[in-house]
Amino acid sequence: MKARVTSQCMGDRNCNKLCPEVFKYDEDQLLSVVQFDVIPEKYEALVRQAAEECGAEAIELEE
Repeated sequence: MKARVTSQCMGDRNCNKLCPEVFKYDEDQLLSVVQFDVIPEKYEALVRQAAEECGAEAIELEE
């Protein structure tokens, strides 16, 4: 699975709190970024949850 955060990110950092191993907040861009090209399998469920819970619908997943 791959994930990316789009420019729609509101910077509320919910994904960072849910899965800090994958999502980090970029203070310069004021949005979250994904730290992996391919999401490690052990984090896939949390990344899916983050995408579902994202109020801005800014997390795109590619299975």
